[in-house]
Amino acid sequence: MILVETVAGMKALSRGWKRAGKSVGFVPTMGYLHEGHLSLVRESKTRADVTVVSIFVNPTQFGPNEDLDKYPRDLAKDSAYLERAGVDVLYHPPAAEVYPPGYRTYVEVEGLQDRLCGRSRPGHFRGVATVVLKLFETVGPDLAFFGAKDAQQVLIIERMARDLDLGVEVVTCPLVREPDGLALSSRNAYLSPEERQAALALSIGLRWAERAVAAGERDPAKVVAGIRAVLEAEPLARIDYVEAVDPGTLEPVAEMRGPVLVAVAAFVGPTRLIDNVRIAV
Repeated sequence: MILVETVAGMKALSRGWKRAGKSVGFVPTMGYLHEGHLSLVRESKTRADVTVVSIFVNPTQFGPNEDLDKYPRDLAKDSAYLERAGVDVLYHPPAAEVYPPGYRTYVEVEGLQDRLCGRSRPGHFRGVATVVLKLFETVGPDLAFFGAKDAQQVLIIERMARDLDLGVEVVTCPLVREPDGLALSSRNAYLSPEERQAALALSIGLRWAERAVAAGERDPAKVVAGIRAVLEAEPLARIDYVEAVDPGTLEPVAEMRGPVLVAVAAFVGPTRLIDNVRIAV
């Protein structure tokens, strides 16, 4: 596995692969890798000749009171994981390489970036879209792989790729959970044992919603209320939002018909977690 830390170095490799007719798969991450990330790597390796993983804790997607400084990092451990997984290149640039002095250009995806997580994290998706565009331009992927846990993020990146004619196929891979249902997240590392148990309320609420719809419930307000009741029964959890939305527009749905994205964000202790399920009726 090759470690690359500069834009110029990454672009030079990508140009060489393109000249050789090789397809490039790309998995952008912020590191502190888990099985969810590795599932994206495996999918890339089945679909592309070369797989690149980036590790970059992107400062522009963190708000002033968020966890940029304490976001978990372990480059040595991550590198070992990626080496064993057969990754060809780890792209790990410093922040000054991605955002040099005087940087002032940002990407916004209107109508999608201010809903759900965007309401409680203003500017977050502007930072996400900007860094992903820059990474796409540097790595030059044919395919880019993202996890379904970040459903809003994936939708925004898909829209950006289409609107800006980037020529990158955005591939959504299944959400990966622990055996007890907790969605995998690098931020799970923040949880105490008691908070880890309390965090199960997110997936328990979503499973309740699936059962309710399967039993015939079609009122999204009742589905949302049922999930909220599960979360409110957990003393360590504090709800950010619970919504049932159209998975293509993130607009609230009037009825649980067709595919519906049921999305949850909650604080467990000080840690903000997200989860979702797509329910098809």
